[in-house]
Amino acid sequence: MNALKLSDFPIGASLAARASQVLAGGVSSDARRGMPLPVYMSHGSGSHLTDVDGHDYVDFVLGQGPLVLGHSAPAIVDAVSTQVALGQTYAGQHALEVDAAELVAELVPCAELVRFNTVGSEAALGAWRIARGYTGRSKVLKFEGHYHGWLDPALFSLHPALELAGPADTPHVVPGTGGQQMSGGFDLVIAPWNDLGALTSLLVKHHDDIAAIVLEPLLCNTGCISPAPGFLEAVRALCDEYGIVLIFDEVITGFRLAPGGAQEYFGVTPDLAVFGKAIAGGIPVAAIAGSAKVMGVVAGGTVSHAGTFNSNPVGMAATVATLTHLRDHRDEVYSHMQSLGGMLMQGIRERAQAAGVDVLVDGPGQVFQTYFTSEPAVRNYRDFAQTDLPLGRRFHGELLSRGVNIVPRGLWFLSAAHSVADVEHALDAVEQAFAAL
Repeated sequence: MNALKLSDFPIGASLAARASQVLAGGVSSDARRGMPLPVYMSHGSGSHLTDVDGHDYVDFVLGQGPLVLGHSAPAIVDAVSTQVALGQTYAGQHALEVDAAELVAELVPCAELVRFNTVGSEAALGAWRIARGYTGRSKVLKFEGHYHGWLDPALFSLHPALELAGPADTPHVVPGTGGQQMSGGFDLVIAPWNDLGALTSLLVKHHDDIAAIVLEPLLCNTGCISPAPGFLEAVRALCDEYGIVLIFDEVITGFRLAPGGAQEYFGVTPDLAVFGKAIAGGIPVAAIAGSAKVMGVVAGGTVSHAGTFNSNPVGMAATVATLTHLRDHRDEVYSHMQSLGGMLMQGIRERAQAAGVDVLVDGPGQVFQTYFTSEPAVRNYRDFAQTDLPLGRRFHGELLSRGVNIVPRGLWFLSAAHSVADVEHALDAVEQAFAAL
């Protein structure tokens, strides 16, 4: 396949020029900055995207993960189209929110009570508030490299410069952006991922003040890093010992690793979990779910949770359609994603070896990461930061120019709509990309 060039995007280039005049930075999210080509999408179907210049892409971004059933899945399109004609928002209760909550409670181990909202960042901070209200404590322990939304209290120590990050076993609290309110950092304790000794030491010192431990159970915002064997179980035991609320941020892993998310996949149940992305198959919906005991502070009105678009009926229609499909077709959907993901991962490894390129491919299959490193494993943020990130960005650009779309930082998402032909196309592009690198 021939690589696309800038001249192949006349309409995209025109849109990019217009965007630069009216959108700050030319984009609506910083995650879309720095694209190597002016790709403006026109429509998506199944596992493919088509841009405004008519180029086709096998899509492994899937909207940054939500499209677990693929683009424009018929069940979701039908449900949303029907509901839009009936009403867009009611500011009142309706049957679909009950149906959706019952499905979450049926599928997710920790979910005895549920509250819906719109985006994952909001759900994450809502769960922190609930934990503080339940325990009467103020601090939250989060792990270096884990992402819990872009809002001020949470955006600390995501991808800090290593010279600012402090000791590996007691990381510094480092802001993630200019303009961030620094006071939020005073209520955070930062721990290294996959280091049980360091975590235990931090809890011995701070446990009386810690309301919650929050984590991505599979770390997908910094590579795709699994918990070390026994690590999640140990965190669960420490939370029980010290009366700390355990929060799983399942915005990415929820309904992707398994119908019950990472807590089903790993067999460890948190007190609270937050969901987004795949819960509604591409429509903006997020949720907080947890035990009746902890969620009781919301049920009883002690802790406030509100929002104009919470349980929006269009989003709830998409949620019911998505979760019903995942429940009723769980074996075929998840085995399909895992099988194709495994095939793709092994094919990338083989082509990297043939090309003499040092690449580590890791993840469960439904989602995985390509790292440019000669190291045998990436265990935490600091390992990730020492991989060849610029080469990874070049790899992304080479793939995109050959009709394969991945998350620029090297993450790949699979969907129920991907096929063996998609994998073969991707591997041909990978082989050519390695040659170009």
